[in-house]
Amino acid sequence: MANKPELRLTDQQRFDWLRLVRSENVGPRTFRALITNCGGARAALNALPDLARRGGAGRPIRVASNEEIEKELIAARKLGVRFVALGEPDYPPALQEIYSAPPILALRGRAEALRKAAVAIVGSRNASAAGLTFADRLARGLGHAGYVIVSGLARGIDQRAHLASLETCAVGVLAGGHAKPYPSDAVPLMERMVESGALVSEMPIEWEPRGRDFPRRNRIVSGLALGIVVVEAARGSGSLITARFALEQNRQVFAVPGSPLDERCRGGNQLIRQGAILVESAADVNEQLSGFGPPPGPFEAPTPILHVEGPEESNTLEELPVSAISEVERRLGPSPVPVDELGRQCQLSPPFLRMTLLELELAGRLQWHPGNRVSLLASAGGD
Repeated sequence: MANKPELRLTDQQRFDWLRLVRSENVGPRTFRALITNCGGARAALNALPDLARRGGAGRPIRVASNEEIEKELIAARKLGVRFVALGEPDYPPALQEIYSAPPILALRGRAEALRKAAVAIVGSRNASAAGLTFADRLARGLGHAGYVIVSGLARGIDQRAHLASLETCAVGVLAGGHAKPYPSDAVPLMERMVESGALVSEMPIEWEPRGRDFPRRNRIVSGLALGIVVVEAARGSGSLITARFALEQNRQVFAVPGSPLDERCRGGNQLIRQGAILVESAADVNEQLSGFGPPPGPFEAPTPILHVEGPEESNTLEELPVSAISEVERRLGPSPVPVDELGRQCQLSPPFLRMTLLELELAGRLQWHPGNRVSLLASAGGD
């Protein structure tokens, strides 16, 4: 059977995709809905102002300008960064499977590193000597077993796992843009990582990372891997957020047990009580994953969530009746409601409901919650 032709964006489509994803209130979920409903990024960009207005926006939505994207492309080229779109051959197949996959990834390094089976290793920034030693041993063992090691470049466990996997393959996920690497003391490590591995980010090239950007990064860390191993983590730590994302993404969650007297171990011990797989060696992880997913090495993901649009774009957007938006607003409040239940209460067809939610989200008035639930925020007004 003949191989399927590789789908790639044209330069103009990639430019339009970047403009769309850099525009206000356009996250991964909204991006896919816009592409689906509008027929392409160019048509979606043209529709954004009207969609946000119909959703009740208190001011015009900010649409990324041509100049803004041209500046980002120039900065990316200077750094050796290229942009890979969801559905293209170089996009990580494992990440492609998750519902919140970034539409565009900024990639520096080797794309082939993203096509191999990976394990994420995460843990405390303020790690113990024992935790650092175990992270080193675990990363080396899994690396020699054929796995790419993924982490978030933070001090402590993350950086030790990256360092230990340099001779095999390491992939790091940035919370900010490539021009604003964080933490800055990891820059020499990052330069070594891109020789055989890769660095990725979904954020604009010049983006300075903020607190809310780290959970977004964590979902990519877990999304790139077959499973994650939590080496040390306090309760309420970012590593536990990554573990939660992994569960939502149907990844395996592993945890290293530690002393109940050490606060840095309580999060990992809690995960084990909740069903995470106890890890004492790399063999424990390898044995479990060998029966859970593809073996180490390149693998093919299922059909992409979003197919790359073809050269012809057509605007298939339909005007919603004002009554549909009013009915959804009336039914929604600050408490999250399942989308399916909302559709039944409003007696709206799925396409009309999806379009209504899209307009409210673009207006900055809708919040999504785990479990495909939504709630209504206060009407946007002013800057």
